[in-house]
Order: sequence, then C-alpha cells, then structure tokens
Amino acid sequence: MLNLPTFKAAAVQASPVFLDTNATIDKACALIAEAAENGAKLVAFPEVFVSAYPYWSWLANPLVGSPWFEKLCKSAIEIPSTEFSRLLQAAKSHAINVVIGLNERSAHSVGTLYNTVVTISDEGKLLGRHRKLVPTWAEKLTWANGDASSLRVHKTSVGPLGALACGENTNTLARFSLLAQGELVHIASYISLPVAPADYDMAEAIKLRAAAHSFEGKVFTVVSCSTISEEIIEAMSEICPTARETLSRKSSAFSGVIGPDGRVIGAPLIDDEGIVYADIDLSRCIQPRQMHDITGGYNRFDIFDLKINRRALTPANFVEDTEFDAINEADRPARVEKGDAVNE
Repeated sequence: MLNLPTFKAAAVQASPVFLDTNATIDKACALIAEAAENGAKLVAFPEVFVSAYPYWSWLANPLVGSPWFEKLCKSAIEIPSTEFSRLLQAAKSHAINVVIGLNERSAHSVGTLYNTVVTISDEGKLLGRHRKLVPTWAEKLTWANGDASSLRVHKTSVGPLGALACGENTNTLARFSLLAQGELVHIASYISLPVAPADYDMAEAIKLRAAAHSFEGKVFTVVSCSTISEEIIEAMSEICPTARETLSRKSSAFSGVIGPDGRVIGAPLIDDEGIVYADIDLSRCIQPRQMHDITGGYNRFDIFDLKINRRALTPANFVEDTEFDAINEADRPARVEKGDAVNE
C-alpha cells in the first residue's frame, strides 16, 4: 500500500545578519518557530544563510576581498559545533524538517570553507551535509569543491528529500542522481545575485531552473532565496563605489514552490523578505510519470549508464602503526615467495 505524505512547506526569503553567526542563528531559529506555528512541516532556508555570501568577490579584486574572506572564515562554523546544535534543537523543539545553507569551515584547515546545505529531521537529527560540488564563477575564490559522498536523498517524515545549492540546479547529472534515488521533494537554495549581466533576470532564471527540475522529474521543488539587506549594501560600499547601484537591482530573488507539472503553486516572493507557504500532496507525482518517468519507464538504461563516485575526499589517508604491521605481516608470505628481502 502506497501512502504518500501531504504537508505544508515553507520557503524563507530573507537576508542573514551579515557575518554575525550567533545573530543569524537567532534569526533562523525564530523563522523556524514561525514556520512551524503556521503549520509547516518543512522549512527551507537560502544558500549560505549562516551567515554571509561573499559579494566582495564580485565587486572587488581578490586583494581587496581577502580581508573579507578572513572575516568569513572566522564566522563560519564546523559540524558538529555548539552553534550548529542550536539549529538541531530548534528543529526538534518545533517538530519540523529544516534545510539550511551555511558556511562550513573545514576541520582540517582554518582557511578552507565549503558552501554547505544541511538537512535536519523533525526529530533534530542531522540527516545530511551536502557541500556544493563546484562553486560558481567568482565563488571559486571562497569555497572548495565538495564531493558526492553527500549526494543523497533522505527519508523524512515529508517524503524522500534532496537538496542542491544555487548553480548546482543547472547540473543535469547532479539533479538526475537525486531523482534516481527516488527524490520527490527537492530543495533548491539560492542567493540574490544582482551582479550578473544587466539584461539577466535572476528571479526569472531561478524560477526557470526550478520548473525544469520539477517538470523533468515530476517532483515538487521548494525554492528559498536570500535577500540583500541595507547592512550588506553599506558594508560592500566600503570596497566598491557602485555597490549600492549594483546590489539594489530588482528582480534578483525568487522564492516559492513548484509542482510536478512545472507550475508555481500559490504566490511566490520576488525580492521582499518573508515566508512562502504551499500545501504539497506527493500523490500528484504519480500520474505525470505515466507520460515521462525519466528514472523508470521513460529511459534507456541499456544505453545510458551514470556512475557516481561517493568516496569522501580527504587531505590525506593515514595508516596507523598497528594497521601497517598487519598489512606487512599479511603480505610477508607473498614477498618471501617472490624472493624479496624480509627482515626478521
């Protein structure tokens, strides 16, 4: 018997308290509580909501931006940490699933950051930590590449859920890898990015990408995008005289929910802060797949073969002395047979 959940989803469109981790987590916890009080069982937050996006990399050269990179490193958090545990507790206290973007500092280097999206269950458990696979354009000055160890769909109380950050939602293979794991709810987190070419409508581009994934995969997509606060504009005006003009451009943020037919459910938010709500019935993902089920009957797996390397990437692989001795001892008979010198 197939029983698919129905629930209310919330998409937050807001700005962080710029480079203030604790204050931003306070804001996130308040928004989690608000979404839960309004009946939501899932709330999605923007890309790197905790607690800054590196706009300086778009507005200034690397030398000017480097002191801001240091500030970002100092405000980034590790997982686990005291700061992160507050988000876990908020999800548990309000019985709501939370997907939120943050700047994650590597445990191996104070100068290595990841653009990370975390998925937290309504029981306050960390389900997944996805690091953006490839930082986009100027973002390469800030974040290291992630890997596919976290390219997973999670079983949640609101159904099979996957998440990607910003430009990853244009990566066809990354999206397909989630669909192939049975994804029915997709979280697409974004930042408001008015620094693109002047004729580029960022809000429309975000909606288009979300609609494409929903229509192709016959899934629901919850889009959460950040906004640019006056605080951010004033900070960036210190390093770029045109920062206000650039960062104030309209139609740069879109948040909303897209159905499995590729159409927006309810009224989305464009540019303004707030929370978008939508009722989701996952049974609506069934009938459209009779026409196009790209992870099932509408594909040719005898022709196409997608392989994904889920090995976690680390700076080094250490073999302890006891392991090394065991390896040598296990290999000893073979080396003796080959005539290799063996010290007794």
